[in-house]
Amino acid sequence: MQLLLHLKLNKQWISEKKCMKKVLVVDDQKDNVFVLEDRLKREGYEILKAFNGQKCIEIAEEQMPDIILLDVMMPGLSGFEVCKILTSSKVTKNIPVILVTALNEAADLNEGFLAGAFDYIKKPFNRIELIARVKAALRFSELQNMMLEFEKIKTFSATVSTANHEIKQPLTLINLSTAALNRELGKDEINKEAIKKRVGFIEDATRDIISVLDKLSSIKSPIFTNWVNDVKLIDLSEASKSGN
Repeated sequence: MQLLLHLKLNKQWISEKKCMKKVLVVDDQKDNVFVLEDRLKREGYEILKAFNGQKCIEIAEEQMPDIILLDVMMPGLSGFEVCKILTSSKVTKNIPVILVTALNEAADLNEGFLAGAFDYIKKPFNRIELIARVKAALRFSELQNMMLEFEKIKTFSATVSTANHEIKQPLTLINLSTAALNRELGKDEINKEAIKKRVGFIEDATRDIISVLDKLSSIKSPIFTNWVNDVKLIDLSEASKSGN
């Protein structure tokens, strides 16, 4: 069942990703933007444009492009500064940034990578190299996003299995106690002590269920344990130890 779910979602993911990719091109020199726009449009990409660092950040947050081609030498916010802001933001951190630069010193390139850049293209750029690096960055990004989706599926599956495993016993107890209460209430003479006992069972079982759900909802980094038939559970004891 889990394998079928993975394959179904994988097929859906691939289908969704067939749409036109959005490339945000950023350079304070409009001629450079138009050259890149022309070459990328011929490859079937949708082009977004920005002519300064602040506008780049705004468009990236609003439009969520698939990749950003970012000039380094710009007035105001430099490409290094913009790259660091983008890769540090929860909203845009997964968008690959390729720096477009005339700088060729190792220290300059290292500064770009330290700022979070995925790759760089030297000016004047070669069309074949440009397209190859863009495609490589997009493939890496798609693979990374797919891995994140699979991790979400794994966590969801383990959460459902854990809830089912941990809650089944208290639910069974509630069901049995409810049946016993109905039988007792159907008698001519009601035994109050028997009713209190069954109500106590129900209250204990309810607290157990709430405890399990609280632990599951508070876990931020789940630890998985093997159960049966390749089914994984979330280790709730680790959540208790960490104070989650």
